[in-house]
Amino acid sequence: MGLQCGIVGLPNVGKSTLFNAVSNNAKAQASNYRFCTIEPNVGLVDVPDERLKALAEIVIPNRTVPTTIEFVDIAGLVKGASKGEGLGNKFLANIREVDAIIHVIRCFEDDNILREEGAINPIGDKNIIDTELQLKDLESVEKKIAKIQKQAKVGGDPKAKHEYDVLMQCQQCLSDGKNIRSLNFSKEDKLLFADLCFLTDKPVLYVANVDEASILTGNTYSEALIKMAAEENAQVIVLNNSVEAQISEMEEEDKALFQSEYGLTEPGLNRLIRSAYKLLNLITYFTAGVQEVRAWTIHEGWKAPQAASVIHTDFEKGFIKAEVIAYDDFIQFKSEAACRDNGKLRIEGKEYLVKDGDIMHFRFNV
Repeated sequence: MGLQCGIVGLPNVGKSTLFNAVSNNAKAQASNYRFCTIEPNVGLVDVPDERLKALAEIVIPNRTVPTTIEFVDIAGLVKGASKGEGLGNKFLANIREVDAIIHVIRCFEDDNILREEGAINPIGDKNIIDTELQLKDLESVEKKIAKIQKQAKVGGDPKAKHEYDVLMQCQQCLSDGKNIRSLNFSKEDKLLFADLCFLTDKPVLYVANVDEASILTGNTYSEALIKMAAEENAQVIVLNNSVEAQISEMEEEDKALFQSEYGLTEPGLNRLIRSAYKLLNLITYFTAGVQEVRAWTIHEGWKAPQAASVIHTDFEKGFIKAEVIAYDDFIQFKSEAACRDNGKLRIEGKEYLVKDGDIMHFRFNV
């Protein structure tokens, strides 16, 4: 589906190190100087899902294909970026292109790693990024208000007046130092400013980059970040980005031993990738046959024809019906034939809302 999560943060907080760890087909340069990342790096990342493995063990297909999500490593932002400081304009333009934000925040002490913002301060660092995004959004909304103000006030157009009222709420929110995503607009109202691609309306997931000793327990810095995020109904993933990068480069047989030394049951990256997937309101359905067992990404709330379209657009155009088996039923009965014999294979039509984990087979005619 081409959905992207942009990894952002101040310079030298571990963005590129995290990108290197999560990406399975791209490596970003990670160095101890500002603006090491200039052009955004893009990596396609497999979404870890034990259900895919379980289905493959039953079906024994010729190949198994996981679903994926894209991560983008974006240049570090500095104070004043909204006015063009550093690589601000490029940075902000790159954020505008992504669907969700992974905000990496430094939560450890290390005199060897350059830091121009003073003492370690996760909340202060978070606020620097927020402020720059808010200022850029404020600039965008004020330009649009100026365009429709006369039409809304003089012309008396009800639609224009409603749009003006919504934009004024956005302006007030940003002027108060808050993010657009904190406003509870309806889907219809959000369409009124969709063309502005508000930076602060994008969903956000925070990564607390901690020292090795704090991988399992966190520390006072990450705890402060978690408390702050809870007020925004946002999630924090606690990681040591360097350790995760090391794990990602190991052979499978070495990973378990290395993880056990830190008390980890799985790479922390798995939690991050799954959380990013959820952040975008994505779910997975499966197709399962001898040729291929495959995971497919769709938005939560999609109906069967929309779900079919990610395989091929013809599947949506000529949709007739979908044969559906719940994941737990397939695991219990071990085959499509057994599910059918036990009444666990359902025939669904165009209005069926696909559920996470459904095993599906589409019938279509073009």
